[in-house]
Amino acid sequence: MTKARIAIVGDIHHQWDNTDHTALHGLGVDLVLFVGDYGNEAVDIVRQISQLDLPKAAIMGNHDAWYSVTAKGKARCPYDRTQEDWVQAQLDLLGNCHVGYGGQDFPDLGLSVVGARPFSWGGAKWKYSKFCKARLGVHSFAESAKRIVGAIAAATCESILIIGHNGPAGLGDRPDDLCGKDWGENPEGDYGDPDLAIAIAQAQAAGKSIPLVTFGHMHHRLKSGQPRRTQQQVGQTLYFNAACVPRMGTIDGEPVRHFGLVTLVNGQVEQASQAWVNPQGQIMSETAGPNSSAQIPDRQSEQIR
Repeated sequence: MTKARIAIVGDIHHQWDNTDHTALHGLGVDLVLFVGDYGNEAVDIVRQISQLDLPKAAIMGNHDAWYSVTAKGKARCPYDRTQEDWVQAQLDLLGNCHVGYGGQDFPDLGLSVVGARPFSWGGAKWKYSKFCKARLGVHSFAESAKRIVGAIAAATCESILIIGHNGPAGLGDRPDDLCGKDWGENPEGDYGDPDLAIAIAQAQAAGKSIPLVTFGHMHHRLKSGQPRRTQQQVGQTLYFNAACVPRMGTIDGEPVRHFGLVTLVNGQVEQASQAWVNPQGQIMSETAGPNSSAQIPDRQSEQIR
């Protein structure tokens, strides 16, 4: 029997320190998956993550290119973009751990981890085409899907885990669905990634086993303050949203941090939960199931998506 205990780290937004390393060791996990948004091109945070001495895989989020892409970010960029490149600096620090459009095999666990499109902003509109062309070499959802399918085909283990910053299209269009839109004048609609949905469908049609697809981006707490669904089982695949933001808080005065926890046995998901963990790696609060956002009241204010 092959058993793997996996920690999933949702949108960090600058909330990470060496205590997280201690907590992960205390949890006794075999693999750590990071789904992006470490901060606004937060090189220092990514450097700390790169030093985590556990098996890991990571992907980049939209905030990880914030100063290089968005008009608001460019206007507030804290460095000279003609002299420095913080986007590339993050990628260099992560090295082979970054699996966007690629993957890593973990044969001892019987698992391969494949990355979806990095730097995803979500939704059915192809955004920031100049950035995608220059940085990723893709021009459309179709080209992006082809890259993901290629990475899945290259995986050597029978069970394939997919990580993305945003989840796939097709998981619902209600505001509280895993990738549901919850902002604007009409707060509803499917904001999942079409390219990831295409790639998953093609891989499954080819007989690939994908027990877990995990992502972040769509925060557990909606703009309305209501909770978001965080898990959804579709056939043999569990879709798991780990974006609890902010991910640090306290329970009874003790500092805690959020991790998604998934246990796989023989390549299939046995258990999945949202957990609040103290610095020693003890679980202080844990919930499972489709509404397991594990919200606690004494947290810092919500940050932007």
